[in-house]
Amino acid sequence: MGSGMDDVIIREMRYSDLDELAVIEQASFSVPWTRGMLEEEYFNSLARYRVIEYQGIIAGYIGMWHIMDEGHITNLAVRPEFRRRGFAGKLLQDLIDYAAENDINAITLEVRVSNIPAISLYESFGFQVEGRRKNYYADNGEDALIMWLKLR
Repeated sequence: MGSGMDDVIIREMRYSDLDELAVIEQASFSVPWTRGMLEEEYFNSLARYRVIEYQGIIAGYIGMWHIMDEGHITNLAVRPEFRRRGFAGKLLQDLIDYAAENDINAITLEVRVSNIPAISLYESFGFQVEGRRKNYYADNGEDALIMWLKLR
């Protein structure tokens, strides 16, 4: 790693981040979450959202619902200009560390079958495809893969 990662911090999402996160959603997904949806998540007691900052700029974020002993990843998004720099992996590792320390036994998520970079990232952390949801995505009827990481 170069010295550039010294400028990276991962922290809890703040209310003041919501506008920026909505911008990242718009840039990342064909059916992005709105600022209102993100605000609902901010007040959702089951939800935990973390942002990654690079030189004071929010580069991306990750969200998870903690339900019983499971974590359900809701969102993982990185600003287009910050992609392919390891930020998504750092966010994912932060979430896995949190899960391991907080009695979460398994983490799950859905991902578009065509989203090869995301699938590869999740597989590199030990997630495995356990199922498929047909026509999961409303915009184009694409299937979702259901992936799980068993922590214990």
